[in-house]
Amino acid sequence: MKVLSSLASSKRRHADCQVVKRKGTLYVICKTNPKFKARQGATKGTRLSKQGVK
Repeated sequence: MKVLSSLASSKRRHADCQVVKRKGTLYVICKTNPKFKARQGATKGTRLSKQGVK
């Protein structure tokens, strides 16, 4: 899954791509071609949002 700063180009990659918002994070999901998955923004409290903090 790609982490992108902008999902504008990734949601136009394929006709079946959908933009879904879950827990404050935007995802691009494509059921016919799963390699087009993308995510924008990390949710609070996950290890992804805490990568730089020690």
